[in-house]
Amino acid sequence: MRWIHAAGRGLLALLVVLTGYAASGVGSGDADGDGRGPLTLATAGDLTGYLGPLLEGWNRTHPGERVTLVELPDSADETRAQMATDLRRDGRGRFDVLNIDVSWTSEFAAAGWIRPLPRDRFPLGSFLPPVVDTATYDGRLYAVPYVTNAGLLLYRKDVLAAEGADPPRTWAELEHLAKTVAPKHGLDGYAGQFLPYEGLTVNAAEAVYSAGGSILGGEGERVTVDSAAAREGIGFLARGVREGWIPRRALTYKEEESKQAFQDGRLLFLRNWPYAYAVASAEGSPVAGKIGAVPLPGPDGPGTSVLGGSNLAVSAHARHPDSAARLIAYLASERVQRQVLTRGALPPVRAALYEDPGLVRAFPYLPTLRESVLTAAPRPKSPRYDQVSLVVQAVVHDALTGRETPASAVRRLARELAAVSAR
Repeated sequence: MRWIHAAGRGLLALLVVLTGYAASGVGSGDADGDGRGPLTLATAGDLTGYLGPLLEGWNRTHPGERVTLVELPDSADETRAQMATDLRRDGRGRFDVLNIDVSWTSEFAAAGWIRPLPRDRFPLGSFLPPVVDTATYDGRLYAVPYVTNAGLLLYRKDVLAAEGADPPRTWAELEHLAKTVAPKHGLDGYAGQFLPYEGLTVNAAEAVYSAGGSILGGEGERVTVDSAAAREGIGFLARGVREGWIPRRALTYKEEESKQAFQDGRLLFLRNWPYAYAVASAEGSPVAGKIGAVPLPGPDGPGTSVLGGSNLAVSAHARHPDSAARLIAYLASERVQRQVLTRGALPPVRAALYEDPGLVRAFPYLPTLRESVLTAAPRPKSPRYDQVSLVVQAVVHDALTGRETPASAVRRLARELAAVSAR
C-alpha cells in the first residue's frame, strides 16, 4: 500500500523531556559516549515534498545533530526490502531513524532490527489512543507514532442530493445506491484498492473487521480468520464484483488509480485515505466542491477502518541513539504535527489538532477522520507480516475474481496463515 509519510514549538520542553535519555540504556554503545551526533533518516519517497524543508527546522537549531534525509522508493514493498537489507548488515547499517509503515513494527521488533523505547520519554498521552498500539510489540514500545490514517468513504454529494439520498451507513445502503443511483448518472458504483498488493490486504481486513471478525490473534500466534464474519466480509466484496456495482476495472486499482477514477467523475463511492479527499477537492479538480466523506459502512452501521500511517523507530545500529530519540520527539511535537497536516495534508497523531477550529475549517474531513481513527483497528500483528499480507492478497483476489467462493477462500486463508505462523 502506498503510504505517504509526513513529519512540528516547545524545543525547551523537549529537551527537558529527553534529559537523561541516554541514561535509560537506549543510548548505550555509542562511540561518542553521549549518544549524540549527526543522523540519517530513511523514509519512503516524500510525495508531497514537505519533509526536507521541515527537517531544516531541526538542522538550524541542532547543528551538531544534523539530519540527512534518504528517500527510498514510493512503493511500500520496495522501501521495506531496502530497509531490511540495511538493517541486516550487522552493525554497518547507514540508517539511524526509520519512518516505517505501522504494519512493520512487529516484524522489525521481533527481528531485533529496532530498539525498544522508554514510554515516559514521549508524549503518548497526547496521541489518539489507537495509534499507540501500532507502535508496540510484545507489550513494549518499539516506535513512536508519527502519521496516522484511516479509510474513509468518499461520495458524490451532488449526486446523492439530486436523488434525495443520504450517504450510506450500512453495506446494504451502499450496495443499493451503487446499483441504482450510479448507473442513472453514468457512474460506476463503488471501488477500493483491489489489486493484489498491500492495499487489498487493508480492504479485506476492513471488510472482515467491519463484520465483527479478525484475521490473527495476539501477536500473530493464533489464526482466527475461519469465521462467519470473514465469510460475510469477503463475500460482500466478491458479490459487488460479480454483480457489477464494483467494476471489474477496480481489480487493477491501487490508491492513485482509484483516486483518479473518483476525481475524474467516474465513481459514486470510493474507499480511500484522506489524501484522496484533499486532492479531489483541490482547485481545478472536476469534482471540487461536490464530494463528502463519512466513516466506512458495515453490515449494520458504521464499519471498522484499518489504521494506516507510519511510526518512527530507532535502528538497532543507530550511531547516535540519543539524538535519534530527540529527533523523534521533535517530529512528534505539536508544532511539527501541525505542519504534518498543513504542509503535507497528512493526518497527525496529536488528538488536540482534530478539534482545532482553524484546522477544521481548512480540512473539513477532520471530525470524520477522528471518528474513524478512534474506532479503527491495526492490521494483523505478526513477526512475519510480509508473508501474512502476501497470503491475504492472493487468496482474497481469487475470491474477487470468482476463482474461489468466499467460503472456500476463507478456509484456504486459514490453512495458509497457519502454515506461515508455524514457520
